[in-house]
Amino acid sequence: MRHEHAVQLRWSDPDSYGHVNHARALSLLEDARLSLAGTAPGVVPGRQPDIILARLEVDYLRQLYYRPGEMLTVHSWVARIGTKSVTVRQELVQDGQVAIRADGICVMFDITTDTSRALTDDERAFWARYLED
Repeated sequence: MRHEHAVQLRWSDPDSYGHVNHARALSLLEDARLSLAGTAPGVVPGRQPDIILARLEVDYLRQLYYRPGEMLTVHSWVARIGTKSVTVRQELVQDGQVAIRADGICVMFDITTDTSRALTDDERAFWARYLED
C-alpha cells in the first residue's frame, strides 16, 4: 500500500528561472514522511514522531516548476524494514511524471536516552502495511 500526501509549492521555493530549488523540494518529501510516521502507533498527540532521518539518497529526475496554488503529490511506501529502521521510498510527482525519487532510512529513536531503539511489534505491523517490492 502507498501513502499519498498532497504538498503545495511555496512562493519562496523557486529560483530565478522558476525551477524549484533542490533543497526546498526535500522539505516537501519531509512533510510527507512526517505525515506517514505521524500515524504510527505510539506517537504522542501534538509531538513529532520519535523517528529520525539517518540517510537520504535522492535522484532528481526532472525539473520541478513553481506554479502558484499548484498541489503536487508525494507517494511514499516502505522498501525495507530492519531491526531499528525503515527505508521509506518516495516519489514527488508533477504533471503525472516523477520529478524526484528518494530513499530515506528512518531510525526509531528514544528521546530520553538519545539513542536508537528497536521497532516494537505494533510499529513493525504498521510499517509492514506500506511494504512494497
